[in-house]
Amino acid sequence: MSLLNDAKIADIRSSLEKRVITLPDGTTVPILGQGTWYMGENARTKDQEVKALQLGIELGMTLIDTAEMYGGGGSERVVGEAIKGRRDDVFLVSKFYPSNASISKVAAACENSLKRLGTDHLDLYLLHWRGSVPFEETIEGLEKLKKEGKILRWGVSNLDTEDMDELYNAPNGQNCMTNQVLYHLGSRGIDFDLLPWQRERRMPIMAYCPIAQGGSLRRQLLNNPIIQDIAEKHGVQPLQIVLAWCIRSNDVIAIPKASQEEHVIQNASVAAIELTSEDLKRLDQAFPPPTRKTYLDIV
Repeated sequence: MSLLNDAKIADIRSSLEKRVITLPDGTTVPILGQGTWYMGENARTKDQEVKALQLGIELGMTLIDTAEMYGGGGSERVVGEAIKGRRDDVFLVSKFYPSNASISKVAAACENSLKRLGTDHLDLYLLHWRGSVPFEETIEGLEKLKKEGKILRWGVSNLDTEDMDELYNAPNGQNCMTNQVLYHLGSRGIDFDLLPWQRERRMPIMAYCPIAQGGSLRRQLLNNPIIQDIAEKHGVQPLQIVLAWCIRSNDVIAIPKASQEEHVIQNASVAAIELTSEDLKRLDQAFPPPTRKTYLDIV
């Protein structure tokens, strides 16, 4: 039985509908989506994962991110089952290995992902990280997939500022829609240069692990007294404050992963949290913004 009634679902959806992000091509997506890393790895939890994703869709987190790497394709199969009969309701994102970044291999990788997902197109297709294939060739392959209707748009993941500059200046490089990187309160190196670089080009960041993998990644965010105090003031959980911080500027798409109904609801409800300037000041004091360039954080 769902933890929510129809009125509460409508209320959460309404909050999310007010907070959308515009991609460079004018497409709007919800500021909060759903990540699927580690899904599809255990047959015993598949039904629970499918139901969690479906609840997220009902609540308005209609952007779903997956990858051919996750669970050896298992995550894409879980997503495929979750969106069966409601493909038009979701904005579907997947990623391909750098070893599949050549013109011929990216076509085959895309076809395999489409089969696992049970769809005929992806809304967004991302290079998972940079490999040895030149950007020019990868872009050519992605543009070909666009012309064929297999993907509607493309982007990248785990690229730092210098790489993004190189990509952007390659032929058709300005067709890049987003860069998906690690970003959360305890890992905010991109605030120094990558985030400003993308803001200048109106290209949103897509943040993975925005709640630091349950609060344990890099720093013990859950136990931080400042976060706990702000959470208590707002009447929410500490991790909801961490997620609210990630989307504070309204130009970052966050894709937290949740496989339990309660956590899905907590994530979606974050759209209604408004951190005050005092809240943000205190969080900056506890987790200072970077004062120099740092290497892109990756997990």
